[in-house]
Amino acid sequence: MKIAGAPISWGVCEVPGWGYQMSPERVLTEMKNIGLTATEFGPQGWLPIDAEERAAAVRDFDLKPVGSFFLSVMHDPSFDPIPQVNKELDAFEAAGGEFLILAADSGQDGYDNRPVLDEEGWQTLFSNLSRITEVCAERGVTACIHPHWGTMVQSVDEVERVLDNSSVGLCLDTGHISAGGADVVELVRTYADRVDIVHAKDIRRELTDKLLPGEISWSEGIKAGMFVPVGQGDIDFAAIVGLLKDAGFDGYYVLEQDVMLDEEPPADGGPVANAKASLDALSALS
Repeated sequence: MKIAGAPISWGVCEVPGWGYQMSPERVLTEMKNIGLTATEFGPQGWLPIDAEERAAAVRDFDLKPVGSFFLSVMHDPSFDPIPQVNKELDAFEAAGGEFLILAADSGQDGYDNRPVLDEEGWQTLFSNLSRITEVCAERGVTACIHPHWGTMVQSVDEVERVLDNSSVGLCLDTGHISAGGADVVELVRTYADRVDIVHAKDIRRELTDKLLPGEISWSEGIKAGMFVPVGQGDIDFAAIVGLLKDAGFDGYYVLEQDVMLDEEPPADGGPVANAKASLDALSALS
């Protein structure tokens, strides 16, 4: 089993005002110290924008670059996402990375609100996902859709609609997909052959179940501890790992536990303990 880290588990996020942002030096050091050998790049600008500098920042910690989470507006007929995609792929050529993990940006700040797509918006989204997939493939990178709360691909019916109407692969984010109303095990059973990478995120279902009815917002759920270390929540990772193994999946499991920090954690504590617990629990299933 290939397991990578994600900076969001240390509270590092692209959302303005999300919380205290830990330095790359500390986060990458702690990833290495708990035994991780690979990482995603984190939000744009957290690591150096310059591709060579980004490559050096990760290489200095003996961590293999997996790829990047990439927000892109793909539903607007007047906007072409390809130039931005190519710019990121230019960085991949120098810094490394196998996966461009696409989130269908709503065009609004944060993840608490989003517009409603009309049919033209949906068709534009499908077309752009297929275009981006082809552009990435030509450059040796795998594009996959990341269903994400507050983006244009959020709920289970939207996930299925995208997979049924485009050629893009799936980033199986177990937490976001569950928050969108899916039975994650059943979704994997149906679409296992479309899964390119897994974001392993465990949940407290009593909180995620309040999202779709609008009883809490995404940020309120995060602050309430909606996500927990792998194995300590309600996601059946044993079943998911088994189904993916049967389907021949050999990609990365990326540890993610979305958190918000108020301040720099003490030197001997903080998110690293939860990341280590997730690593141990997931490793035990390999």
